[in-house]
Amino acid sequence: MDCRALAFRQLPHQPKLFLDYLDHFSRVESFYLHKPTMKSVRREAEALVYTSDRADNIAQILRKQNATFGSDAQTQANLDRLANGAVAVVSGQQVGLFGGPSYAIYKALMAIAVAKELTRDGIDAVPIFWMATEDHDLDEVRHTTWFHDGRSTHFELPAPAASNGNHVASQPVGRIALGPASSDIVREASDLLEQQGSPRLAHILRASYAPNETYGSAFAKLFAGIFAGRGLILLDPLDPELHRLAAPILQQAAQQRDKLNELLLARGKDLEKAGYAAQVKVTAKSTVFFYLEPADAGDGSRQVITADARGFHAGAKSWSAEEFAQAVAATPENFSPNALFRPVVQDFLLPTVAYIGGAAEISYFAQSSVLYRDLLNRMPVMLPRSGFTLVDVKAAKLLKQYKLTVEDLWRGSQELRRHLERASVPKALAEQFEDEQKDLTKTLAKLGKQIEKLDPTLQGAVSTAQRKITFQLDKLRRKTGRALDQKSAVLAAHQQFLESQLYPHNALQSRELNFLPFLSRIGPTALDELQKFSSTKKLGHHFILQWP
Repeated sequence: MDCRALAFRQLPHQPKLFLDYLDHFSRVESFYLHKPTMKSVRREAEALVYTSDRADNIAQILRKQNATFGSDAQTQANLDRLANGAVAVVSGQQVGLFGGPSYAIYKALMAIAVAKELTRDGIDAVPIFWMATEDHDLDEVRHTTWFHDGRSTHFELPAPAASNGNHVASQPVGRIALGPASSDIVREASDLLEQQGSPRLAHILRASYAPNETYGSAFAKLFAGIFAGRGLILLDPLDPELHRLAAPILQQAAQQRDKLNELLLARGKDLEKAGYAAQVKVTAKSTVFFYLEPADAGDGSRQVITADARGFHAGAKSWSAEEFAQAVAATPENFSPNALFRPVVQDFLLPTVAYIGGAAEISYFAQSSVLYRDLLNRMPVMLPRSGFTLVDVKAAKLLKQYKLTVEDLWRGSQELRRHLERASVPKALAEQFEDEQKDLTKTLAKLGKQIEKLDPTLQGAVSTAQRKITFQLDKLRRKTGRALDQKSAVLAAHQQFLESQLYPHNALQSRELNFLPFLSRIGPTALDELQKFSSTKKLGHHFILQWP
């Protein structure tokens, strides 16, 4: 495989805060505790205070979880290392259908790579993947898009209804079963993988996504199969044992709600003054909690908790301030952290020294940092995940044929179409266009000088005429390209192919396309190849060229 890389600042639609965090840390150092370097990670590892009792407890819980997921001996060995004092390099993602967007895989690869790098440097480290099973946005995870046979294929599961007929979208997705409707699309997807010569991957998919599995358990089993032999530890935060282990930090946040909310409101204003946008909206009524309604006491939904002078509220349920703190302490399994508090709970539970995140995640850590300072008194180093765009042989040939780069696609469909039309003109005719345009430019320049001598006031008219003639000639050249296209429809097919693979729905490939079809075509060495570029020494977005 060939590879070339771009810096994150060269990618489209990157948050300003994220770019300044990477390239101009002095502008954002009041919002973060560490620079995004391995030196910062090593320093955090040396200063980390994490009790052996908690390490042993978390390892025991994760042993049971990972055994259920089907994780192998390498993962169990890493859990032994965790129990014995290894630090953690953590990443995580929503539990999307069939693994979700490709970048979920890339996050895990980066966590594995950084953990290995630390271990080689003498700091024992293990990779952990936090599955966002408590998230209740079902519409985010019940669909995925594959690039297969030159086109996009969309898979989507229906949103199930609860027994009372209500929509279950407000339930944590990790509790929602895939249901009978999953059988057909799992069969279709696994058949595609087999057609591409990947019976093992097809088997892993079928075994993971059985109808009785939940979105969380299916995702976990898929990842356990894909990352077999790499020691990746998976974590499902819905586990009541983890909630009970996190009870001290949950109770502390409940008791300090007013103070924490003031800190978050102030941080939002500070970000705005510095020219950045807060990723998570915080209001005077906000808390950092959701209520997880017990399934035996209601519909099992995840409800936002607000606060006012009368107390705390979630749907029809209310508590006084004292009652709320007591409820969190007594039944921590019924309370879930929001997006800003979740990483703090994560790093209370885990000896995290580095977190691998995307641009938006790293941006909202600028808000979470006030919670880290007040509740945990430490914070891991935020490192950006490596990004990839995979370019197959056909796409590479088309890019070369039309003298395009992947970046040209980022300029939009209309600009790409114009480029293809100009490039589709036969070489001889194109050369003639160029020669005629050069001759015409020289002729107009000579005429212009003579006309200006005759009447200087005509200089503007001469310039206007030159622009119009040049524009019309270029327009004629593009029309010639379109005429050829109408005969063969080749350009339309080529444009659709390139956009579907390299810039689907005007977004980076890694954000829109599932990784499984790529893995099946490249073969078992795909993860090894991508692992080479998943390193803090090679931060950026990598174009992997000419895979099969």
